[in-house]
Amino acid sequence: MKSKFVVVRRDHTSIGLRIGYILLFVLLAMVFCSIFMISLGFNPLTVYFKMFKSAFGSYNGWTKSILQGVPLMICGLGVSIAFKMNLNNIGAEGQYAVGAIAAAGFALFGPKLPAVLEILVMIVLAIAAGCLWALLAAIPKAFWGVNETIVTLMLNYVALLLMDYLCYGPWKDAGGLNLPYTANIDESARMPMFFNGSISSAFILAVVMAVIMYLFFKYTTTGYQVSVIKNSLNAARYAGINVKKNILIVMGISGALAGLTGAAQVSSVTYRLQPSLPAGAGYTAIIIAYLSKFNPLIVILVSIFFGGLEKGAYGVQSMGVPSQVATMIRGAILIFVIASDFFTEYRIRRIKADVKD
Repeated sequence: MKSKFVVVRRDHTSIGLRIGYILLFVLLAMVFCSIFMISLGFNPLTVYFKMFKSAFGSYNGWTKSILQGVPLMICGLGVSIAFKMNLNNIGAEGQYAVGAIAAAGFALFGPKLPAVLEILVMIVLAIAAGCLWALLAAIPKAFWGVNETIVTLMLNYVALLLMDYLCYGPWKDAGGLNLPYTANIDESARMPMFFNGSISSAFILAVVMAVIMYLFFKYTTTGYQVSVIKNSLNAARYAGINVKKNILIVMGISGALAGLTGAAQVSSVTYRLQPSLPAGAGYTAIIIAYLSKFNPLIVILVSIFFGGLEKGAYGVQSMGVPSQVATMIRGAILIFVIASDFFTEYRIRRIKADVKD
């Protein structure tokens, strides 16, 4: 008898096993990054400890990590809802940008309204802008089968270039020392802050949206249809589910959430429009969505972790460590977590095989 190894699909994968593999491969990603840190002359244990302490070792660290994580949360929620139906919305970066443009434009040039109403209008306009930007890719996908990955990716560059044009051109603040920023928005257009100004109300908004999304997928008909379409497109059509309508709905919601991120950032962090405002948040949201397995509640936690990575990266610069270390860690975590999917879906089994002479 001779043994051999075969790969077989698991009948069922428990949540505990999935979480265990994710944590294991995140740890392996950090070990992988340690090799590069050592090659640069840094002790990885010291670097990781310093990053963790800077991000989560104090109240100030926690609040800064949450603040850094807010745009990742909302974009992550938007990306997750699209991915749950196997729609590759790579355009959260651009949808974020047009949402910020719409919100800032109203705050700077629109009529002055009572504070609550002005903020609500900014949010609605940002949501509408992000939704419409996503529908530019969703409509060709739904009716003509055009690949949404390519369209959403290309639209990112259009939105970011439009943002740059406005900041360097017609919206540039004449009294801003020749910097490519708009003027600051009025106090009435700024979201309230809590805990002595350390936590933005946008964080509370993100948590509320996560709970709504969780309930949407768990208890609504559309949420159930999204799951059916993801598992089998043919089965969904056989069951009479309107796939085209669901593509438009899901991509619209996805873009709307990314657009909402723009309003949240303009109204609670930057208080103005500036070039490259998304700063890669739309792309990082893809990593967060995969790490969270598209669970909206887990998206919040993972976003805080990634916000902590950003905060920690600034903290270790005093040691001479490049701030790009956070980017390296994010990329490594994504690659390793994707690799962990193999072990959650399959297992390697040893069997005995007869050998004939």
